[in-house]
Amino acid sequence: MKFGLPRRKKRETPEGLWVKCEGCGEIVFKKAFLENAGVCPKCDYHDTLPALERVRVTLDEGSFEEWFADLAPSDPLNFTVGKSYWEKIKEAQETTGLKDAIIVGRGAIEKIGIAFGCTDSRFFMGSMGSVVGEKLTRAIEEAGRLGLPFVMISGSGGGARMQEAAVSLMQMAKVSGALAAYREQRGFYISVLTNPTMGGVMASFASLGDLILAEPRALIGFTGPRVIQQTIRRELPEGFQTSEFMLEHGFVDKIVHRREMKAVLASILRYATHATA
Repeated sequence: MKFGLPRRKKRETPEGLWVKCEGCGEIVFKKAFLENAGVCPKCDYHDTLPALERVRVTLDEGSFEEWFADLAPSDPLNFTVGKSYWEKIKEAQETTGLKDAIIVGRGAIEKIGIAFGCTDSRFFMGSMGSVVGEKLTRAIEEAGRLGLPFVMISGSGGGARMQEAAVSLMQMAKVSGALAAYREQRGFYISVLTNPTMGGVMASFASLGDLILAEPRALIGFTGPRVIQQTIRRELPEGFQTSEFMLEHGFVDKIVHRREMKAVLASILRYATHATA
């Protein structure tokens, strides 16, 4: 017979109370993580942010007015691998509460009016399909019509969306053309790159900013470093395709911590709007 104190019943941990940091692997109190704008308080890793949370931490409270919210995707190819593309769209819409991977609209940063867009990586990794391209093109055209600077925050690990094939790829040219017309109107475009920004997004609107900012340690490029290394069969430089590497080689203008992003954007916008007034 064994004697001793009775075992305590194991206390249940409320679901969703903790999150695991993808940077350092540490378990972090979720509330602390969210209060720090999705940045790990232990290693400073910048996790992805839902689009509406990105609006909250970037724009003035209550200033955002969404544009073209009724645009929704279709399945032009009846694409099916396992589940159909349409079934996956429905799942992504239920998960995110969004109709597609981007929201655009009008807002303000420290009372400076802007046109604004951001992608949501939970929706097909923020990839660009017909709706993303169309909403972005319309937002750029509206920014030109209203004489507003345009700020776009990109995070697309999926690039152009393969399930829409050429329909998706043509969005690259369409959005790039809209930005060229906007520039001729003396529009000012700031592109903010987050982790990861890849593929067709990086090869089009994400790389066309008058100023390109990036969050720390973001993966930036067309295809991933593993594919490149396997293709060329050579060791890649340390830090290859990180925002720090891109800054060193002149592709990125400035690396900005997420907590400082709003203040930095405001400072740039104040200078730009004064210079072009």
